[in-house]
Amino acid sequence: MPFPKDLITNTHDIKFCVIGNGSWATALVKLLLSKLDNIGWYIRNDETIDFIKHHKHNPRYLTVTSFDVNKLRMSTDINEVIGGANVVILAIPSAFLLDAFKNFTGTDLSDKFIVSAIKGIIPLSNETISEYFHRQYNVPYSQIGVISGPCHAEEVAMERLSYLTFSCKRRQLAEVISRYFESDYLRVIASTDIYGVEYTTVLKNIYAIAAGICHGLGYGDNFMAVLVSNAFEEMKRFLNSSYFSLTRITAKSAYLGDLLVTSYSQFSRNRTFGGMIGKGYSVSAVQVEMNMVAEGYYATKCMHEINKKHNIAMPIADTVYRILYEDSPVKEEIQKLTEILV
Repeated sequence: MPFPKDLITNTHDIKFCVIGNGSWATALVKLLLSKLDNIGWYIRNDETIDFIKHHKHNPRYLTVTSFDVNKLRMSTDINEVIGGANVVILAIPSAFLLDAFKNFTGTDLSDKFIVSAIKGIIPLSNETISEYFHRQYNVPYSQIGVISGPCHAEEVAMERLSYLTFSCKRRQLAEVISRYFESDYLRVIASTDIYGVEYTTVLKNIYAIAAGICHGLGYGDNFMAVLVSNAFEEMKRFLNSSYFSLTRITAKSAYLGDLLVTSYSQFSRNRTFGGMIGKGYSVSAVQVEMNMVAEGYYATKCMHEINKKHNIAMPIADTVYRILYEDSPVKEEIQKLTEILV
């Protein structure tokens, strides 16, 4: 089903599908069901589909969230799900995205509107999701959107007041698509800064790991305030140095807000990941213990590679890289970091 070029005036032609069945995908399906009567949902195994059909909720993620299954077109066939939609929402960990699409038989998605709800980066190519789909599947940047925070899936499931940011090249189009996610407990902010918002979703996870490591080591709120404020300056420095925008205001919730909630929230899997590292767990042990993917682990290496081209001062991200990928002593690395933060 092709993407309607006149979507702004013909909203009845829109057909959504969601790729992935983790916590964030589940939360997005919940939001869309309040506005739509038919949603395609790609789920990788039949057992999960059968469970949802019978019990009306996801067996592993956000189990308190119930669905009207009559409105769902669930399938393990990614071609079938994407074929029946013109707006494709990607909500699967970046490290597993290529595997999910290995059975996709199409070579061109230029007739779809692709929405990335992925808070990560492609590990093998160091590309953002929008960069990858533009190159690999010929999707014009004008037909790519990004969903970001500050927002955790768990609070959406509990219907606590939350805010999303929806970014795409055309503000009017961003506002149209945003309406499908809005509810009494969820507000959506429209943005045109795809680059800045997408890289923020990558960087804030790295800094959340740093915050978790420091918390695990026993550092308190006073130091955490210094760490996160320095992380914000580091993130802003990268964004403005690599792709400057006159309209980008990094103190807004899509940037600073997303960094704050990911660094401080009990629901932040990246903070949890870092906390376990700070308490002495090895990376492999943390990955076994955690039920969900911490995007910041993969993002740390990707950003280290990307920054070789830009050579931007990023001492916090560099510290996390040495801890996770060079097995550098955690306490010593954080101690050195404390001496240069201001």
